[in-house]
Amino acid sequence: MRNLPSTGPKRAQDTVAAIVRTIFSQPDHAGAMSQLHEVARMLEARFPQAAELLEDAAEDVLAHLHFPRGHRRRLHSTNPLERLHKEIKRRTRVVGIFPSRDSLVRMVGTLLAEQDDEWQVADRRYFSIGSMGKIDALEGGEDPKELLAQIA
Repeated sequence: MRNLPSTGPKRAQDTVAAIVRTIFSQPDHAGAMSQLHEVARMLEARFPQAAELLEDAAEDVLAHLHFPRGHRRRLHSTNPLERLHKEIKRRTRVVGIFPSRDSLVRMVGTLLAEQDDEWQVADRRYFSIGSMGKIDALEGGEDPKELLAQIA
């Protein structure tokens, strides 16, 4: 979506971006998909490259709308992933040269395990067990309490 406005002339980029934002204001996936097709039709006459890009990436762009409303805000952004990558980069630069590939894998694996633990027990969990249960309910999956009982 960041590349879409740049497919047209500079003077029209703000207009194109504003029109495209209407897609994300829709309440559900079906509404957003129909709005996406409508926006693509509107853009096709003046900006055919933008319309084609939008149609080609439709399902990728709207994939987060298949999840429960509470999850969408977190899934729409890649900030937590970028923050995690930045932390891995910072820690690996401190070491500089690793003696072997295994040592690199051990260190990064430890960092990822720490992050997973933090996300599981922190006051502000990334996704709670209850919210993950909503996904299971959408898929007809198992009850999260039963899964916890099996693990324990």
